[in-house]
Amino acid sequence: MREQIQAHDSILDLIGNTPLIKLKTIAAKMKGNYYAKVEAFNPGHSSKDRIALYIIEQAEKKGILKPGDTIIETTSGNTGFSIAMVSIIKGYKCILAVSSKSSNDKIDMLKTMGAKVYVCPAHVSADDPRSYYEVAKRLHEETEGSVYINQYFNELNIDAHYSSTGPEIWNQTNGKITHLVACSGTGGTISGTARFLKEQNPDIKIIGIDAFGSVLQKYHETREFDSNEIYPYRIEGLGKNLIPTATDFDAIDAFVKVTDESSAHTARELAKTEGLFVGYTSGAAMQGLKQLEEEGEFTDDSNIVVIFPDHGSRYMSKIYSDDWMSEQGFFDAKTEASVGIEYIK
Repeated sequence: MREQIQAHDSILDLIGNTPLIKLKTIAAKMKGNYYAKVEAFNPGHSSKDRIALYIIEQAEKKGILKPGDTIIETTSGNTGFSIAMVSIIKGYKCILAVSSKSSNDKIDMLKTMGAKVYVCPAHVSADDPRSYYEVAKRLHEETEGSVYINQYFNELNIDAHYSSTGPEIWNQTNGKITHLVACSGTGGTISGTARFLKEQNPDIKIIGIDAFGSVLQKYHETREFDSNEIYPYRIEGLGKNLIPTATDFDAIDAFVKVTDESSAHTARELAKTEGLFVGYTSGAAMQGLKQLEEEGEFTDDSNIVVIFPDHGSRYMSKIYSDDWMSEQGFFDAKTEASVGIEYIK
């Protein structure tokens, strides 16, 4: 008898079950054992595949989404890509409101995936009619048969990670995890994962990574929104100028802030030390780990899992561009950028 062909029904079958990889070289002199949950192994190359599929399938089950409908979302790029990917397979139209802070690589990818993209100014208040939040709302009101995902204020964002990322990490560490470190933007990843892990062991410490220029750490510590904390920063998909209800602040023990420059360099360091070509927020997460270790947060017996949210290919025009790094003042292109490159004339 001929064996059956071993094939997946669609790319959506590959979402989740991403690997845990031990960090060795970059963490060689650091106390503790470090493991990266590498979400770039999802088919859409980011953790946002999980929420895109979960939220859309929940909407289908409830009869909110019907064949031929349009899905609308606010995104810094990764969620948009994942939604566009799921929409292609399931037959929905896709409209995305994107922050101008998103890399050109991300915007080009969204267009390639068939989405209609509206690029909105990044450095305006959340209630400004030009902000990507308000533009998405307007497009939803104007588009008949549309569903607005609204990841920043959607409890399903948390549920997606509670039902997948959390159990995966618990099983992969055989319950030996002592710390979870993850970036916080919408807050869905860290909140859903934290809820599940805390239910298994309330002693697991959950630490969020925030950006300077974001309000999240101050809000976590005071429960007060301080607009004076807000100023422009470069890291995408990390931090916020509003308080997302998709963030469960009670499930998070502490936040640490990282700079644009240190996060960019650490992302590049991960590529050169671990062979992990990851995104800007992954660099931020690793930079946060370094700072926490320097502050004495970990012991030799600590088992720390850090979530690396996406792939480095989405930042070729930013942190992996020597010209961009030099333009930001992150290094002297003449002394650093040319290392490893020799032009034959």
